[in-house]
Amino acid sequence: MAVPFWKYHGLGNDFIVIDATSGGLLVEAGQARQLCERHTGIGADGVLTVLPSSGADFRMHIFNADGSEPDMCGNGIRCFVKYLIDQGRARGSRVRVETGAGILECRAHPGSDGRVASVAVDMGAVELERERIPMLGEGRCLAQKIELGELSFEVSALRVGVPHLVLFEKADLAMARKRGPQLETHPLFPERTNVDLAEVKNRREIDLVVWERGCGITLACGTGACATVAAACLADRVDYDQEVRVNLPGGTLFVQVQRDLRAVWMRGPAEEVFRGEVELRFD
Repeated sequence: MAVPFWKYHGLGNDFIVIDATSGGLLVEAGQARQLCERHTGIGADGVLTVLPSSGADFRMHIFNADGSEPDMCGNGIRCFVKYLIDQGRARGSRVRVETGAGILECRAHPGSDGRVASVAVDMGAVELERERIPMLGEGRCLAQKIELGELSFEVSALRVGVPHLVLFEKADLAMARKRGPQLETHPLFPERTNVDLAEVKNRREIDLVVWERGCGITLACGTGACATVAAACLADRVDYDQEVRVNLPGGTLFVQVQRDLRAVWMRGPAEEVFRGEVELRFD
């Protein structure tokens, strides 16, 4: 069957959006992998499906490019909200979206053409206990050493929607490609983890490269920006309750961490790339 789709990106982190609120079917993991394939498919870092919700305005389902299913995606939810408002599926500038990480409050900001240019999202609470990340062991992992073969890394582990492992060192793409896959599958993380290489420039600015679980290097990662700023606040490298500029390969996000860690606000752009139809077979 021919299924309509929309292609969006948030700072180069790109997604295919499929609306299944009116009798459509959720794509399968194998179909998502095919759709995300950049040589033989549409090409994307993930597939977002719009679904009905009993507790929010809409529910967002996510497939990563490898067919895995994360609870949340920061760049993805901005693209999701832009689709809802620009296509008339949601009214007003505020949308509540149900995700695997809970119901999140989103605020859209229009551009000069009246369409959504950027979206601010309350990404929810920062989780520090290992069992909540999840990570093996007891208590918290903040500025602690973990071993990987003969290598030793000082890391902070936390969850902002999905698990993240933050290393404060040079935000280098080549190093992220090397360390990312090693640490993503570290035995301490039963569900794998995202890996963030963060370089604090000053108390209001951080350079960041993220190896995303299930995707590899992406041009931007919203949850990674949030987790990194939270880890930097906990290490007294940046300030709570102040918007911090996070520079990623694809552009800049702005993140503010509440002092009690119960809310993290992320703000950034979302853009439509193109739209079309794709043939999908449902058994």
